[in-house]
Amino acid sequence: MEIRHLTSDDLDAVLDIRRRAFGPLSGSAPDTWRRLVSPMLPEGRYLGAFDGPRLIGAARINPYVQWWHGRPLSMGGVAGVTVSPEDRGRGVGRALTHAAVERCAQLGHAVSALYPATTPLYRNAGYEHAGVLQRVTVPAEALRTLGGPAAPVKLRRMGPADAAELVALIGRVHSATRASGPLCFDERTWRLWLDDDDDFCYLAEDGFVVYRWSEGNIEVDNLLAGSEATARALWSMVGTASTVADSVTACADPADPVLWMLRERSKDEVAQTRWMFRLIDLPAAVAGRGFPAAVSVETVVEVTDPLRPGNAGAWLLRVDGGSGSVTRLGDAPGGTAGLAAAGGAATRLAIGGMSALFAGVPTATLRRAGLLAGGSPEADDALDAAFRCAPYMIDYF
Repeated sequence: MEIRHLTSDDLDAVLDIRRRAFGPLSGSAPDTWRRLVSPMLPEGRYLGAFDGPRLIGAARINPYVQWWHGRPLSMGGVAGVTVSPEDRGRGVGRALTHAAVERCAQLGHAVSALYPATTPLYRNAGYEHAGVLQRVTVPAEALRTLGGPAAPVKLRRMGPADAAELVALIGRVHSATRASGPLCFDERTWRLWLDDDDDFCYLAEDGFVVYRWSEGNIEVDNLLAGSEATARALWSMVGTASTVADSVTACADPADPVLWMLRERSKDEVAQTRWMFRLIDLPAAVAGRGFPAAVSVETVVEVTDPLRPGNAGAWLLRVDGGSGSVTRLGDAPGGTAGLAAAGGAATRLAIGGMSALFAGVPTATLRRAGLLAGGSPEADDALDAAFRCAPYMIDYF
């Protein structure tokens, strides 16, 4: 088996494997897919596994920015992992996933995320469950009445020419709200999505919405608002379809303010899709992440990472003033040099556990899941105070 970068000549074979593995793409979807992935080919973002001249599997690395406590990190979104049915069970998926982790590093991504079709494959490559994509369904009429008497927020239709403004807006809002987990496409991808005739896209000064009709009801792909007034304006505009649509289903932050604006909310109709996360470059990820400004931490973590040895070893973790860093403690086998000077035994995690900790999974959960050992109750409290968050995405890839 050989793994190499795909070219445009390989795309028909990729589509064939995708059709056999997951079912055919319908309508204009194959053309949209080609427009999406073609610019990635010369960047080495599409990997193929070959048995001689025959393509037997593929995996794509999408270029994203992901926010962690309001700060952006370069994130490689692993997607389109497919193996031809006749070649399953040969380790093709495992080889592709391991190659994708290495390629993320070469592309400069500090972290990576994916939506798993199966957990064991990706856990073997160091990914661990982190956050959710939540779809909430509410009555359209309940949204229509959110507008209120305040001064109206100016909304305008949005198209491909607005991609750069939209990317900047997303960054401002996620930074201001100290969001953890949501991502942003690059401008070229947004231009593609904003050119879809089936989607209705509106832009405000500090928010936007992308929605469509689906079987007589409304589906909201993206809605982001930086203020109460804009949130009410966007959600109430979607709700104006209530004369025809009974319900609105939206990909939304589980703590989206609209869920606190609704007049009646006795129960939620919610579906969740889990996503997995991996640290690609531990020092860069910690240095780029935001942390609570009031938290000050100094403790030792010892990490193992068979695929990325540069992440492995004993690290002194410092968090102060909203920023963090990790500094390697010596070069002794097992990374134990300097632990006494740093305050005692380290908290021990494999890279999957460290990735989950980074994504806000509580230390008590990690201990009881067998993903964290060593350390002390005081170290656990410090790590929880530094990393605790509730990560989410509102985009599926």
